[in-house]
Amino acid sequence: MDSLERARCQKMADDIADVIGLTPMVYKAFCSTPRTSFVPVSINAFKLDAHPIGGNQWISSPLTVAKMTLALEAENCDNILEIGCGSGYQAAILSKIAHRIFSVERIEKLALVAKATIKKLNLNNVNIRYDDGNAGWSSYAPYDRILLSCACDEVPSKLFNQLKDGGILVAPVKNGQKQSITKFIKNGLNIDKIILEECEFVPLLSGRE
Repeated sequence: MDSLERARCQKMADDIADVIGLTPMVYKAFCSTPRTSFVPVSINAFKLDAHPIGGNQWISSPLTVAKMTLALEAENCDNILEIGCGSGYQAAILSKIAHRIFSVERIEKLALVAKATIKKLNLNNVNIRYDDGNAGWSSYAPYDRILLSCACDEVPSKLFNQLKDGGILVAPVKNGQKQSITKFIKNGLNIDKIILEECEFVPLLSGRE
C-alpha cells in the first residue's frame, strides 16, 4: 500500500473513530486495508458512505463495517463465516483481526473479483466461495463468529447450526420497514438476541446468480 493510500485510510479510520470508539486492533485494520482496491469508483472511496459495486449490490459504509465488526467481538477468533462477500472489504478487515475468514457470495462475478482482490493483497487467510449463503459453509463449521452482510427477515437455522456454542452471530434483521443490526449469542439450545441500531443492507436472497 503506497503512502497516499495509507494516509487516506488512516484519515478514514480517524473519521470513523470520531463517531464510534474503535479498539486498537480494529483501528489498525482500517488503516492497513487499502480501501480503493474494493471500491470501483475511488474518488469517494474514503467517505463514510455506501458505494455501488455492480450486480445491484453495494459496499457498506466504512462506518457500518466498523459497527458490524465491533458487534462481532471477533478479535483473535479462530474462524469466522461471512454471508455476502460483495467486494471482499468486510472480509479483508476481519482478516486483520481473526485467524481464518470464510466468505460466501451468491453472485459469481462479485465472488471472482473479490477472490482476485484478496489474492492481490496477499490476504492468505481469506477463503471465498460462490454459493447460496443461506446454506452457510458447513465444511469448516462450527464457527466462532458468523456475520451476515445482507438483511434477512430471520436468520436461517442452518447458520445457527454452524455457530459454536458460546459463539456470536451478527446480522441486519428486518423489523417492519426498518432494519436493525442484531447480535445473537448462542447458549446451548437458547439464542439470546440484542438489537443494536438501525442500518440499511441489501437483502439476503436464495440461490446462486
